[in-house]
Amino acid sequence: MRKIDLTNFQVATSETARHINRRIALSIIRRHQPMSRADLARRSGLQRSTVSAIIGQLIDEGWVTEGASPVSGRGRRPRLLHLNVERAGILAVDLRPVTTRVALAGLDARFLMQTAWPTPGTPEEFASEVARTVAAFRKTDPGTVYEGMGVSLPGRVDSAGRLVFAPNLHWRPVDLKQLLESSVGLPVVLENAACACALAELWFGRQPDDVRHLVAVTVSEGIGVGMLLNGQLIHGRDAMAGEFGHVTLDEDGPPCSCGKRGCWEQYASNSAAVRYYQGLLGGAAAPADPSASAATLKFTDILRLADDGDAYAIETLERMARYLGIGIAPLVTGLAPQVVVVIGEITAAWDLVGPIVLDVVKRRTLSSNTTQIVPTDPATQPRLRGAVTLVVQQHFGAPNVA
Repeated sequence: MRKIDLTNFQVATSETARHINRRIALSIIRRHQPMSRADLARRSGLQRSTVSAIIGQLIDEGWVTEGASPVSGRGRRPRLLHLNVERAGILAVDLRPVTTRVALAGLDARFLMQTAWPTPGTPEEFASEVARTVAAFRKTDPGTVYEGMGVSLPGRVDSAGRLVFAPNLHWRPVDLKQLLESSVGLPVVLENAACACALAELWFGRQPDDVRHLVAVTVSEGIGVGMLLNGQLIHGRDAMAGEFGHVTLDEDGPPCSCGKRGCWEQYASNSAAVRYYQGLLGGAAAPADPSASAATLKFTDILRLADDGDAYAIETLERMARYLGIGIAPLVTGLAPQVVVVIGEITAAWDLVGPIVLDVVKRRTLSSNTTQIVPTDPATQPRLRGAVTLVVQQHFGAPNVA
């Protein structure tokens, strides 16, 4: 039960009920397609006349199609309903400090085309580059109807779409939603990358339907945490809930982009791993791989070197894994999620780092802990998929009513 916020509420109307019933019908079809109208009425509990009216509207709008009927016995054969995944295109943007990736996807989060480019230094340049990319997509496939754009980003945006905290981007606070919408001419939904990934696990992931408490940990240039508790995404005051990456582990530790020292992400992020490996190389007589000492060293290079048996790279990943476990343990104890999902390039080395993470968490949490800690598959591009989910849930999720 939630207390009604008497300072900010919306009175339910008959239109509210139609809105909810429509999303229920769409979600059931999405989950159980193909299905007949009678099946939909039984699963939803809605009257058949209500189902017929909703389906008629959804077919007219192109959200639902009627497919071939199965061969049956006597009587009229039912027409089966399918979600029209080709109805609309969803633009997905994965904004990261170094590289931005933009994709076009269907309602099923299947990517149809994508591209990537270096992230510009200012929000205005970023919006212009996104607009150019969207224009190129439209030219390639002029028949696609664009439903909207979802953006996952390494920072926090408030309920109005204003970027309020993004230390790794080094951008000032800006109304990024308005900037993008005016540039591309489409509705835009923005969300912290970890939160978007948590939603993607709920909508498109491998988790069972009964998972209601999930924590997503994104490991990249920094560390982000998205919290899905009781089936609801938690944002907190000023949309700042989940900034565990900036919890101090050591007040005398390395300086962080947030202005403090010794934050979790200064020990367990990709950037921290690169710095640690370079430090090991600095004290070595000769690096195992000449390319590893270059200024352009990337985290993916460390993964490759570890796979090739490089001792420094293996030590770097083992240290990173220990600190990941140190940071995840309080999340498990304090939030009691059913599952913690780890997202990022580090999951490619899960055979090495996974056992270390699990061991550290086990030693630092209650003996009754049953939380699963699992990696995502990098091939699914979870951050892009999360951006798609931001738009999908606008049509399939529960309406935001009091």
